[in-house]
Amino acid sequence: MVVALACLALTGCASQPAASNGRIVAVGAENQYTSVIAQIGGRYVSATSVMSNPNTDPHSFEASAQLANTISTASLVVQNGLGYDGFMSKIEAASPSSARTVIVAQKVLGLPDSTRNPHLWYSPGTMPAVARSIASALSKIAPSHRAYFAARLGTFERSLTTWTDAIAAFRSAHPSVAVATTEPVADYLLEAAGTKNLTPWPLRAAIMNDTDPAPQDVAIQNALFTGNRVKVFLYNQQVTDSITARYLALAKANHVPVVGVYETMPTDGFTYQTWMEAELAALDRAVSAGKSTVTL
Repeated sequence: MVVALACLALTGCASQPAASNGRIVAVGAENQYTSVIAQIGGRYVSATSVMSNPNTDPHSFEASAQLANTISTASLVVQNGLGYDGFMSKIEAASPSSARTVIVAQKVLGLPDSTRNPHLWYSPGTMPAVARSIASALSKIAPSHRAYFAARLGTFERSLTTWTDAIAAFRSAHPSVAVATTEPVADYLLEAAGTKNLTPWPLRAAIMNDTDPAPQDVAIQNALFTGNRVKVFLYNQQVTDSITARYLALAKANHVPVVGVYETMPTDGFTYQTWMEAELAALDRAVSAGKSTVTL
C-alpha cells in the first residue's frame, strides 16, 4: 500500500528505453530482481528496473508506452507474480515475442495463485531459485558465456550465506520472540527467523489491500502494545497512513522499538543480499537492544 507513481528506472524515472550496447537487454519488474540479474549477468547484461522508486505501488502501477517499448526489446524479464506486478503480464501479452524469456518468481517456486503473501523476496529460498533460473536463461541466450554466468551464480549463492547464517543465529538467540506488524511485507523473513507474529492476519491483509481492518482485529493489535506483549513493531516504511501512524504512536508510548521494512530495495548502495542483511540487523537491534531503525 503506497502512493501510485508510474516510472521506468534504474534510479528515478528513465527518459529512454535501455540501450543494449551489445549486451543482453534485461528488465526486472522490481529493483531487487534487477540486482540479481545484474549480479549474474555482469558485463554481458544491461539490466533495467521498472520499479525502484519507494513510492511506486505495484498494485496500482500505470504502464506507459515507454515501459511497453522497453519490455518489447528485452530478451529477459524477471517479475514476482501473485498479482503483485500483474501489469507486466499485460504488457508482455500486448507485445509478444518468441525471443523473450520471462521468469516469474511465483512459478519458479511452484506457488499457487492462492498464496496470500506476495512479498516473495523476503524468503531466503526465493532468490537462489530465481538466480538459477536467470543463469539458465542467460546461458541459453548467450551460450558462449555459460561458464561466466555459472561462475557468477556461484558467487551470488555463496554471498547469501552471511544473511542465512545471521537468520540462524537470530533464531537460536531469540526463539519465538513476539512481534507485531502492519502489512505482511517482511513476514517470510520473520518466519525464517523463528519469530511469533501476533498481529492477526486479517488486519495485515486489510492494511496491505488498503481496506479498513475489523474492529476486533484492531483491538487485538492495540493490546499488543498496551500490554507490552511484543518486543518489536515492524511496519511498511514506504507508507505511513493514519492506521500506521496510530500504531507507531502506540509503540512509542509503550516503549516498543520499531523497524521500518521496505517493499523495494533502497537505492543507496544496496544489493539484494546487503539489503536483506540490513533488515535482519535492524530486527536484531530492536530485540537485543531495544533500538529502533526507521530507515536503513
